[in-house]
Amino acid sequence: MNNNNMNSNVANREVLITIDKLVKTYVGPPKVEVLKSISLDIYKNEILAITGESGSGKTTLLNLIGGIDDITSGSININGNNIGKMNEGQLAKFRNKSLGYVFQFHNLLGEFSAIENVMIPALMLKYDKKNARIKAEELLETVGLKDRMHHRIGELSGGEAQRVAIARALINSPMVVLADEPTGNLDKKNAEIIREILWNMTKKTSSTLIIVTHSLSIASMADRKLRLEYGEKIVEY
Repeated sequence: MNNNNMNSNVANREVLITIDKLVKTYVGPPKVEVLKSISLDIYKNEILAITGESGSGKTTLLNLIGGIDDITSGSININGNNIGKMNEGQLAKFRNKSLGYVFQFHNLLGEFSAIENVMIPALMLKYDKKNARIKAEELLETVGLKDRMHHRIGELSGGEAQRVAIARALINSPMVVLADEPTGNLDKKNAEIIREILWNMTKKTSSTLIIVTHSLSIASMADRKLRLEYGEKIVEY
């Protein structure tokens, strides 16, 4: 793995995710090799920021870790689970139980209230509905939406909707939270609110947070900062 530049504050940590010679190619036409033999270790409970220019492969890398896209070659192991070898059913169950997602566009269901959106991943894991609601209420209260949890998504501001998305991502206490430009559509004030909530909540749940961002100020607050260059080189800075 690419451990030569490992920051000393993670040197003795437990590896949670091992990415080995990862390649992603879109066949096109034209054929585009987005990721070119990327290797990386990601550590348990760390906050990792990934930056890089548009088109460098940041979101593709995040989607592959999250099992949203198919691996061309190489491997991704999460807590000993090789996600590239899972069938669709196994992968869907693993994603819902072990991974949480926060996107630039919140991807919430507009016909449902905030609390109903947060409950959905728990209900998919066959949580008792009463317990799922209790946990969703606790999460929404933690992110500052105690008085807004019964509002539909269209009645919330962009910052509020993103807080709902964070609560939804955390309801199953995932090992890993994947955040793709979660502050990209927000003003500076709300971006910092969302950043602080993400940091605090993932630390509270002992989740590993991997955040893709163009914001160098947000990246600077992570435990580790990596820059992906041209889909083939990872630089720690």
